[in-house]
Amino acid sequence: MNKTGWQPTASIQAMKQRARMLQSIRTFFAERNILEVETPVLSPSAITDPQLESFSVRFNQQEFYLQTSPEFYMKRLLAAGSGDIYQIAKVFRDDEHGRNHNPEFSILEWYRLGFDHHQLMDDVEQLLKIIFENKQLNVQRLSYQQAFINQLNIDPLSSDAIALKQCAGKNNIETPQGIDINDKDMWLDWLMLEKIAPGFAKDGFTFLYDYPASQASLARLDKNDSRKANRFELFYGELELANGFYELTDAREQAKRFENDNKIRLQRGQKLMPVDDLLIEALQAGLPECSGVALGLDRIMMLVMGVKHIKEVTGFGDEFAGG
Repeated sequence: MNKTGWQPTASIQAMKQRARMLQSIRTFFAERNILEVETPVLSPSAITDPQLESFSVRFNQQEFYLQTSPEFYMKRLLAAGSGDIYQIAKVFRDDEHGRNHNPEFSILEWYRLGFDHHQLMDDVEQLLKIIFENKQLNVQRLSYQQAFINQLNIDPLSSDAIALKQCAGKNNIETPQGIDINDKDMWLDWLMLEKIAPGFAKDGFTFLYDYPASQASLARLDKNDSRKANRFELFYGELELANGFYELTDAREQAKRFENDNKIRLQRGQKLMPVDDLLIEALQAGLPECSGVALGLDRIMMLVMGVKHIKEVTGFGDEFAGG
């Protein structure tokens, strides 16, 4: 259509398709007796993950943060006895803006009590079949370790930063500007971007599971191999769609991880972030054994609609600079 500045970037067809998707999602969870919840967007604390940056605002001379995920609040609900819960939420990340990225976007986040991350992957796959209206989907599951062995013939769990740098050189992968050559996780992320993700099936979904322990985030470590974290990500081709954890319930360990995140942020010249002490208190009170996942709904909509730019599935997707 010929669009002028005030008009939406998404078609009316896309808006109707989104409404149908949201209705099918709510039906999926209602049939499983999973409670829909709503939590605050603004918080006095923020995520410490060095890979993410939060937007901040001021109120009454105090700094607050737009949430990158409703995870911390939802875990407080779980600790309070909510049972299985889900939320369709707007979240914000001060990240790049482009074809697959918007600083404001929609996610679906849910938690299942008594599930490990493999059972939660089953849950995600069942939901995908509903969203894609029972079309035949190409879905594979691959461990993080096996993906690196397959593509680069290197074990990411036992290799150090020097070995990963040498591996990059052998595979003609250039060293990016700004990388700390002694930072193993930087190398793992770079090799993932340059070689591993491009090797996934172009026309299908890939669950990549059991990440290195150094990238556990809020996931528990594997009980049989502490080098692994019980975490997974979902991709379509190279496009990341979801991030899931077999949730860590140890308050002391979680507090240590937050502290370590801030140490890494300091080393990288990033802003230190205020730790969510209320989440730690909730973990101390007792988080039930559970797994949780966040699924990017705008990117899912791009796949459903077969479009190439995120602004084609969000009502006003070019309101940001560079749109």
